[in-house]
Amino acid sequence: MIRKLQRKFILIAMCSLLIVVVILVGSINIANFTHTTQKADKLLNMLAENNGKFPEEDLKDFGNPPENEMHFLVTPETKFETRYFAVYADNENNIYTIDTGHIAAISSEDAMQFGEEVLSENKSKGYLSNYRYLKAEGSEGKIVIFLDCNQDLNMVYSFLFISCTIGMVSLIGVLILISIFSKRAIRPIIDSMIKQKQFITDAGHEIKTPLAIISANAEVIEMVNGKSEWTDSILNQVNRLNVLVKNLLTLARLEEGKETVSFSTVNLSKLILQTSENFSSIATQKGVIFTMDIEPDIIIEEDENNLIQLASILLDNGLKYVNDSGIVTVTLKQTGKQNILEIYNTCKDMPKGNLNRLFDRFYRDDESRSRESGGYGIGLSVAKSIVDTHNGKIEALEKENGICFRVTL
Repeated sequence: MIRKLQRKFILIAMCSLLIVVVILVGSINIANFTHTTQKADKLLNMLAENNGKFPEEDLKDFGNPPENEMHFLVTPETKFETRYFAVYADNENNIYTIDTGHIAAISSEDAMQFGEEVLSENKSKGYLSNYRYLKAEGSEGKIVIFLDCNQDLNMVYSFLFISCTIGMVSLIGVLILISIFSKRAIRPIIDSMIKQKQFITDAGHEIKTPLAIISANAEVIEMVNGKSEWTDSILNQVNRLNVLVKNLLTLARLEEGKETVSFSTVNLSKLILQTSENFSSIATQKGVIFTMDIEPDIIIEEDENNLIQLASILLDNGLKYVNDSGIVTVTLKQTGKQNILEIYNTCKDMPKGNLNRLFDRFYRDDESRSRESGGYGIGLSVAKSIVDTHNGKIEALEKENGICFRVTL
């Protein structure tokens, strides 16, 4: 239980940190890519406004006119640093001129292919390979300008790789630190849980003695004065308290990991059949239809005593809360490597909300019903602990005017 709590604490902390890191790294890289694209678009717009050339007068006067919004991007060296080429076409998309004088990596044939591909599309701007392009109206038709963004995009990709690597290393480092200090963080909760379980164990053992004395005294009274409704009531309540104490101690041992689990080869089909037959007489007395659909010869490696207790708890629960003249069905089947046990019972009033709350300790959906049935709301908690000990899964499902408890081993 403590390890499970520790793992949950680490998982929540790491998921929270992962979300923060993903948002942070993602936002920075998106902003970086957006800035690179905006820079390329502004250069392309400048070239398009000047029919594929840099404005010489603006570059010479760079830094002087504050009204020029390009002053923070363009310097007198920009036209020597920028690699681009332009494709000119008429209004029918027929290319008549290609300018590759400002780039060495693109031949006229390559420029022709790039231009034809962009002219055939409806997009006015975008990326084609490592080139950012802009399609605009030229002086004699259309002009498509391609800006070489290879260096800028490589910087973007490098920054993305570095930031993701740093983020991953940071997550691993934090995971190690949280794993080391998590016990210290949840120490107060652990101490409280240990004290609570120790109290249950100690109280359970202390209660056993007075219960044994009360039971013995009641039996002596019956021997002397004969049976009466009072002695019957005393013995019934003692039996109920004995069952409660037994379940509390079992639950405490399971959660503390002190319950000895002896794995052996078990014929699950035979075990469930025999346990179910023990409850069939109770079903007959209550006028309940009791059916079994058990697949034969399912062999597993589990603790036989724990499985008997698990099946008994679920069957007892089903017979307690089945409606008058209702149905209780026991189903066992094997699906692949999974063995599925289902205990289904019809009921008049379905519990409201999340049915898995029924596995909570002392949970009762209907107080009056629980008192009538003699339940304390702890049996299903014991069943869940047994299933958890065997690395299985138990769930409560609404099914055909009733409730079904499904165990997967």
